[in-house]
Amino acid sequence: MARTVGSDGEKTQAAIREAAAALIARHGYEAVSMRQLAAEVGVQAAALYRYFPTKEDMLFTLMREHMEGLTASWEEARRPAAGGPTDELSAFVSNHIAFHMARRHSTHVSNMELRSLSRERLTHILKLRTSYEKELRRILRDGAEDGTFRIDDAALTAMAIIQMITGVIVWFRPDERLSVEEVTRNYLIMTMRLVGASETAEESRRQENVHANAEFRAG
Repeated sequence: MARTVGSDGEKTQAAIREAAAALIARHGYEAVSMRQLAAEVGVQAAALYRYFPTKEDMLFTLMREHMEGLTASWEEARRPAAGGPTDELSAFVSNHIAFHMARRHSTHVSNMELRSLSRERLTHILKLRTSYEKELRRILRDGAEDGTFRIDDAALTAMAIIQMITGVIVWFRPDERLSVEEVTRNYLIMTMRLVGASETAEESRRQENVHANAEFRAG
């Protein structure tokens, strides 16, 4: 049933974006018409064009706002470098999962509809993605350089992590056996194993025990 939206321009635009993300995630960009979207929001089709002159303008706006929101969310969630690469990586993974869990429709649209953008707009979105993913690669390089992580290729490892933690929305259902917190905790464990952080910590403990035993025998 269509929703009736008041005359407030910002509220109407927000309702259009929300409905567009849900419809595109469900049916695909090509299958959704502006008339269908207008009916879902509860406005005349002509009214949509006051906010989005073309259908692609609407799609581009959804994708741009998704990436800008993700970047802003990370800027708020990031921990000081003094916390070390492990803390930074934990913050990155936790924030990424929480952000995408709360925005399942826009995440799906952003991942699946890149092909529907013009070359110029695709380039813009990919630049935003690259800038965000550089943060993860930086964290991994810092951890590899100081021995916290054991990885051979920071770029490839970053790609694997991004795919893993974004893919949560494909299968996660809030009414099933795992909560968001439990999923995040398990994905953090898997991420740390992937970068060799758990192995490094275990090796450090073994070395400490070796040194302690040696000092005990020497004493």
